[in-house]
Order: sequence, then structure tokens, then C-alpha cells
Amino acid sequence: MISCGIDAGSRTIKAILLRDGKTIGKAIRVAGLELEQDIAAAMDEAVAAAGISRKDITALAATGSGREAVQGAKLKPTTIGAAARGIHFLFPDVRMLIDVGAEEGRAIQCERGKATNFVINEKCAAGAGTFIESMSRTLEIAVNDFGPMALKSTNLVPMNAQCAVFAESEVVSLIHTRTAKEDIARAICDAMAGRIGSMSRRISVTPPIALAGGVARNKGFVRSLENDLKVELLIPPDPEFVCAIGVALMAGEEK
Repeated sequence: MISCGIDAGSRTIKAILLRDGKTIGKAIRVAGLELEQDIAAAMDEAVAAAGISRKDITALAATGSGREAVQGAKLKPTTIGAAARGIHFLFPDVRMLIDVGAEEGRAIQCERGKATNFVINEKCAAGAGTFIESMSRTLEIAVNDFGPMALKSTNLVPMNAQCAVFAESEVVSLIHTRTAKEDIARAICDAMAGRIGSMSRRISVTPPIALAGGVARNKGFVRSLENDLKVELLIPPDPEFVCAIGVALMAGEEK
């Protein structure tokens, strides 16, 4: 049986194909104005990567803010439920998942693939991936270089702003005082980790803890969050696909 999971997020669309629990194809695309077309394109890319045709897919489910646009998906769970199912498949012993996407961060307490409690930070960009994207532009560096640059920092620079707008002004001030970009990048990671850590503690930090979402690829942020939480985080091989994996598994189980 081949099941397909679609995570139609606000910024990207993830599609994954599982055969007997193993990934045979996956794709990620930027979500544009024509959401249904972008979803179809992501599915086609995953199908091509798997070397199959769409008719070979026996189960389809979708999650994410754009899940209603996924045609043919009868099962459309929330991202909270999909994330809990996906991380349990990848790390069966995980008790908490911290998922930091483009627009929001969330912490989910998990038990046997089910979400038992959760909290979401969706009111401020300073706790989401767009914050790092914005700060990368301010520092005039590539997003992919942000994490490695933060790891090179040798000085701790405090950042007081708790809002993305004010943080940008603070970064500009640090640039004008000739603060090293490495130290500024670390300060940004520390500030963001502080917000995510504070959010997570609202429902109690319970190891083992996994980190998912695109920001999990930022090693500078990972270090900052580990320091804030005082734990070593588990990182999936493809952290952006945790929800897609979860919903693909749910599709297969529903079938």
C-alpha cells in the first residue's frame, strides 16, 4: 500500500509517499497564490521521485492551513495531531515536540503518537522562521549561512527586544557599533530560542524532546535552544516533513 501525506502550510507545501512505512518519494514547494496547483505540483514531484503514477496511491490525507484545498483527501487532521503521529514514528520515546515553522512555533506534549497538550506562539514573528529570514536580510547574509555564522560567535551579546520590529532596529544599532555579524547572529538565535523556550515551559518541558520544522536545520538556533532548555534535542533527518509523515501514516491506518 502506498499512502500520501500532504502538509499544505502557509509558506511551503510538503508531499511525501510511504510504502509500508518507508519513504519512497517526497517534495517541497513554495506555496503561491494558486494553492491547488501548487499542491498538485508537489504531489507530481513526489510521485516522479518515487517512480510511480498517481493511480498507485491508495490513501491520501492532508494537514496544514491549506488542507481543505487538497482534492481527494478524506482525512484532514490538524497539524498538532499529525505532528504528534509523525514524531512518534520517527522517535517512539519522544515526550515533547517543538515545531518551529515559518509563521509560528508550537510545543506539543506527546504520548504514544497522540498530542496530550500543546501551546502555540502565533502572535509574534520573533518566535518563527520568518524572524530569521528577516534578520538575514538585515545582516545581508544568506539564510543558509545564518546558523553556521552564529556558531562562530565568541562573544555573548544580549538582545532585549521581544518584538520582530524592534529587534530589527536593535540589529541595525549593533551593526552601526561594528558588532561582529557572528555575535549578532548568535544574539538573534538566543533571543528566538528564549521565546520558544518560554512558550514550551508553559506546558512543562518533558524530555526526550524533538525539534521539527525548517528552523531545525539552523544549527545556531538548535544550540541556543538546547542551552535554553538544558537538554539535547533530537532532530529528524527531514525536519520539515514530520507533519507530512504523520498524516501519511494516518491515511494508511484509515484505509
